Amino acid sequence: MEVLLALALLVLVAWFVTGPLRAARAERGPREDPRLADLEARKEAKYREIRDAELDREQGKLSEADWRAADAELRGEAIEILRQIDEAGR
Repeated sequence: MEVLLALALLVLVAWFVTGPLRAARAERGPREDPRLADLEARKEAKYREIRDAELDREQGKLSEADWRAADAELRGEAIEILRQIDEAGR
């Protein structure tokens, strides 16, 4: 009888102690796809490049023609990344 009570108490303590670990796992949800995470990081980096080019144009570091060429190229690359994200999400 004492052994069963000790075992039940041990299980109860173990369940209580591991509660935060179980909660953290439940909050994370399903594992994130590493390819999708890489694409999201590339997207954010490309957006940053677009903003930097706009800032360079505003500060006079890029001519209007150079900015238009760079902007078109950067936006094209961003669209390609967005397409890949869309495909990876399916």
